[in-house]
Amino acid sequence: MEEIDKDNLPKHIAITMDGNGRWAKTKGKLRVFGHKNGVKAVRDTVEGAAEIGIKYLTLYAFSTENWNRPEKEVNALMTLLVSAINKETKTLMDNNIRLSAIGDIEKLPSKAQTELQEAIEKTKDNTRMTLVLALSYSSRWEILNAVRNIIKDGKKAEEINETTFQQYLTTKSVPDPELLIRTSGEYRISNFLLWQIAYSELYFTDTLWPDFRRTDLYKAILNYQNRERRFGKTTEQLQK
Repeated sequence: MEEIDKDNLPKHIAITMDGNGRWAKTKGKLRVFGHKNGVKAVRDTVEGAAEIGIKYLTLYAFSTENWNRPEKEVNALMTLLVSAINKETKTLMDNNIRLSAIGDIEKLPSKAQTELQEAIEKTKDNTRMTLVLALSYSSRWEILNAVRNIIKDGKKAEEINETTFQQYLTTKSVPDPELLIRTSGEYRISNFLLWQIAYSELYFTDTLWPDFRRTDLYKAILNYQNRERRFGKTTEQLQK
C-alpha cells in the first residue's frame, strides 16, 4: 500500500469475481461453499478500496448467463445474496460507502430485490465510495436495453452520439472504469461492461476469488500505475 501513488489512482475499478467453484472443488466441497467464502473476499476488497481512496468499485456478482446454472446453485446464490446484503449493510454504513446496482434487477427474486433496495436507500447519502453490484447483468442485455429505450423515446438518428447513448446505459451516473481485474486465471471479458471498458487497463490474476484480498487489489493498482495510458496517441504526444 505504501508503494502506491495516491495521486494516480484509478477513479473506478471493476472486478470479475471468478473462481468460487474451483476453489470449493480444491477443498472437496460443493460450489456454494466457494460462493459463501467469496463474501469474505468482497468485504476485504471493498474496505481496502475505500481505505486507499477508490471512488467507484463495480463487482460482477451475477450475470444473465448465470441463470442457466443448475437450479440448486442459482437458488443458493440468491439466498446468499439476500443474506450478504442484510449482513453487510452495517459494514457499508460504518465505512461511509454507498451501494448501487446495475442489471436486469427485476429478474431477481422479490426478497432479493427488497433487501437490495433497502440497502441502496439506507446508504444513499454515503460519500466515501460507491459500490456497484452487477446483478443479472450482461453488456449485450444493457446495450439492447439502451437501444430499445432510445427508440421508445423517439430519438432521431442524427440526435444519437456517444454522449446520448451513454445516458441510456445503466452506468450513466458512473465514470468508465480505468482498471478491470479478473481473478482465477481466465483471460475473458465475459460480457462485462463492454462499452465502458473501451480504454480500460486489463489485469488478470491466477488468484481464485475466495483467496483475493486487499493486498491483491493493491498489486493490481501498482501494475496499473506502471502502464502508459495513451488513448490512441503516441508516447511523444503525451510527453509534450
